[in-house]
Amino acid sequence: MGFAEADLTRDAFLGGRVMAWQPISGYRAATDPVLLAAAVDSQAGQSVLELGCGVGVASLCLAARVPGVVMTGVERQADYADLARRNAGSTMQVVTADLADLPATLRQQSYDHVIANPPYFPAGGGTPARDAGREGALREETPLEQWIGTAARRLKPRGWLTMIHDARRAPQILAALLSDFGAIALRPLTPRAGRAATRVLIRARKGAGTPFALLDPLILHDGHAHTGDGDDFTARARAVLRDGAAIGWT
Repeated sequence: MGFAEADLTRDAFLGGRVMAWQPISGYRAATDPVLLAAAVDSQAGQSVLELGCGVGVASLCLAARVPGVVMTGVERQADYADLARRNAGSTMQVVTADLADLPATLRQQSYDHVIANPPYFPAGGGTPARDAGREGALREETPLEQWIGTAARRLKPRGWLTMIHDARRAPQILAALLSDFGAIALRPLTPRAGRAATRVLIRARKGAGTPFALLDPLILHDGHAHTGDGDDFTARARAVLRDGAAIGWT
């Protein structure tokens, strides 16, 4: 049915370099897709497939940082896919489909990069979100292993998978990567110095044999607690979230 104009806001990312329509009630992109985009080590001319693109924020942030990448997004919720098309214009192709049942046009293609920000919460348990779109974005119906398997099939040999996810599920992700991927690297995302990581960025290369690497954390906020109005991002996090800097893998 789609969203009414009155039910949308147009929000700025990367300091206004990316503008995106989002529903007021429903899943709303925040920092995670921006961090995911910053972790993709792509080059102009390379092809990138985003699984579960939502309204397109991660792909659009990547395209803003690396002009000339060829973007394709897949989103199973039709109203969110429509917003992604509106947000992207000609920047990327958006396909309405379930990653568990991709159309033949996508199954016949392979990509230099696959990126994903899968739902963080496993099926069952917890309190469902009141909004169906938010529930669909946050609680998985398709297992993590299937996200990773789909990525492996769509990647070119030696292609890269980049993901952001809940830190508590990192062991499950790493186990699922081992059959098809190597050169696996994990960077924790920590809210403040001295705190446990709440998110992880994971990168892996199809068919590679390089050993696993655990990298230093990206600390997102200064100080021990939020003490006033405005953001308190660290200089490194602000460079990524506001200025479009990349998150490296060394």
